[in-house]
Amino acid sequence: MRPAMRRRDVLAGLGAASLSAAVPARAAGPASYRRGNGADPETLDPHKTSTVAEATILLDLYEGLSAYGPDGNLVPGAASGWTTSPDGLTWTFSLRPDGRWSNGDPFVADDVVHGFRRMLDPATGAKYASVLAPIRNAEDVNRGAMPVDAVGVAAPDPLTVVIRLAQPTPYFVELMAHQASIPVHRPSLARFGDAFTRPGNLVSNGAYLLKDFSPNDRITAIRNPHYREASKVAIPQVEYIPTPDLAAAVRRFAAGEIDSLEDLPADQVKALKSRFGAGVILNPALGVLALMVNVRKRPLDDARVRRALSLALDREFLAEAVWGETMLPAYSLTPAGLDNALPPPTMPGRDLSPLEREDAAVALLREAGYGPGGTPLAVELRYNITDNNRNTMVAIADMWRPLNVATSFAATDAKTHFAYLRDGGPFDIARMSWLADYADPQNFLFLVESTNDGFNSGRYANPAYDALMRDAARETDLAARARILSRAEELFLADLPWIPLLHYRHKHLIGPRLRGFTPNLRGVSPTRWLSLA
Repeated sequence: MRPAMRRRDVLAGLGAASLSAAVPARAAGPASYRRGNGADPETLDPHKTSTVAEATILLDLYEGLSAYGPDGNLVPGAASGWTTSPDGLTWTFSLRPDGRWSNGDPFVADDVVHGFRRMLDPATGAKYASVLAPIRNAEDVNRGAMPVDAVGVAAPDPLTVVIRLAQPTPYFVELMAHQASIPVHRPSLARFGDAFTRPGNLVSNGAYLLKDFSPNDRITAIRNPHYREASKVAIPQVEYIPTPDLAAAVRRFAAGEIDSLEDLPADQVKALKSRFGAGVILNPALGVLALMVNVRKRPLDDARVRRALSLALDREFLAEAVWGETMLPAYSLTPAGLDNALPPPTMPGRDLSPLEREDAAVALLREAGYGPGGTPLAVELRYNITDNNRNTMVAIADMWRPLNVATSFAATDAKTHFAYLRDGGPFDIARMSWLADYADPQNFLFLVESTNDGFNSGRYANPAYDALMRDAARETDLAARARILSRAEELFLADLPWIPLLHYRHKHLIGPRLRGFTPNLRGVSPTRWLSLA
C-alpha cells in the first residue's frame, strides 16, 4: 500500500514569513465561524486534492461512507452502518435512505461506485489514489493495466455498496472517511466539467455547501438544508480564511478577526500561552520527524554507527528549546495512541542518563573504528530550509561534536529536497517527516519496506522486517497483527535506518466564541460538531 505524500512534510515553511500581506478581514456576524485554514486550496475537486487545508474544507462540504465525530473518532457517515466478512475481504455498507445531495437529489450507491472509479482512473490524475490501494484491482486500474469498472466496488441496489479488498485492512473504515473516498455529483460533473467546483456549480452531500470563493481572502460555506441532520448543525456559516503567515494570523486572531487557528509559529508558543492561556492547545499528532540514513553508504551501513549517532541526541532539548514545546521527544517510529496497536517499543538507551548515552555512543563508534581520539566521522546532513529545521540540524551537529563527528550541511527548499530523495540522489543523512493518513502503525512502518521506492530513499532492506510486514498484512486477528507489527518496529529500532527525533503535536489557538472543540490525535474537527457562543 502506498499512501499519498500530502502530509509527509508538515514542517515545510514553518516559521517563515509570508511574501504577501494579510488581507484585512471583513466584519462577520455572530453566526459566522471564521476559521483560519493555512492556505487557499489548489482545487476543491475531492479527487485532485492533496493538502490538509483542502481536506478541512472538503470534510465540511462532503461526507464519505464513514466520517469523523466530534472527538476525531470514526462514526457512520453517508452509510448508516457496515458489516465485514469473516476473512476481512468484503465490506458491505448500508446507505441512509434519507441521504441527499445539496440540490435535493437522492444520494445512491451508484454515486459511490462512480466516485471510486473516477478517483482511480489514471485520466483523473488523483494525487491520493494510492490511499485506495487496499481495494481489489485498485492499483492495476490506477496504473492503466485494467479498466475502471474492474475496481472491486459494486452497487447491488441503490442503498448498498459492496467493496472487496485485496487483503485484510483493519483501518479500512478510516479510509472511507478520507477525502480520497468522497463521491462527486455526477450530473454536475457532466454539465460543468472541471468547473463543477465553482460556487453555484458545486453540489455536495455534507453538512455545508459552497457559497463563495474569494482567492486570498476567504471561502464561504453555508449550512446545507438537504443534509440529513441539518437541524443539528449549529453554525449556519463558516468562512475558511487562508493564514500562510502565521505571525500575521496570530495578530488577526488577537484583533478578533479569526475565531481559531490550526497552526502556530513555534517561536511564539510560550508567549502565546502567557497571553491566551487555555486558548492555546497542544496535543499529540500522528507524525514523526526523523533522520533518514543511507544504509548502503559506508560507514553508515554499520548499525553501530547509526546507534551511536542516535544515542548522542538530546531529544528533550530539541523538543523544548528548538521547537518551543510544539514537538515531543521520539524514541520510536510510531507515536502513542494508534488504533490496532500495542504501546510503541522504545529504542535501546532510552533509560540511560545523557552522560551514559554519550559514553555508550563513544564506545560504539570506537568499535566501528571512529570516535574521539581516532578517525573523524564525516557526515553530511541534508534538509529542507526553514528556521526550525536549520536550528534543529545545527543543534544535532553540536550534539555529535563530542563524538568526533564532522558535520556539513546541504540545504534546499522543500520541493527540491524531497524530489532529490525520491529520485535517488546520493546523501549521507537526510531530514524526513511524515504525518500519517490513518491511525494505524502500518502507515508508519510501511515507509521502510524494501519495496517502498517512494519513501525508503536510504535503501533499507531487511528480509525479516519485510516478512513481518507481509505477515501483518495477511493477519485478520487484530491482537495478533498488533504483536507482529510491534516485532517489526523492534527490528527497525535495532537497525535504525531512520533515527526518530520528534513526534508532532497539533497546535491550536481557540477563541472565546468557539464551543465544542475537542483536541484529538487525528487533528480533525468538522464544523458540524461546533457551535458559537
